[in-house]
Amino acid sequence: MIILGVILLVIGFLTNISILWTIGIVLVVIGAVLALMGGMGRRVGGRAHWY
Repeated sequence: MIILGVILLVIGFLTNISILWTIGIVLVVIGAVLALMGGMGRRVGGRAHWY
């Protein structure tokens, strides 16, 4: 999710499309939160591990 967010950020920046920039930021933030929660040993969405 983080990688997809970064890709959308780059595409949005290069093409000057603000909706891609916004979606990219949201995906990066959500991906970072899920990664942090998973790294702390908390279950995310009822699953103990994400592959």
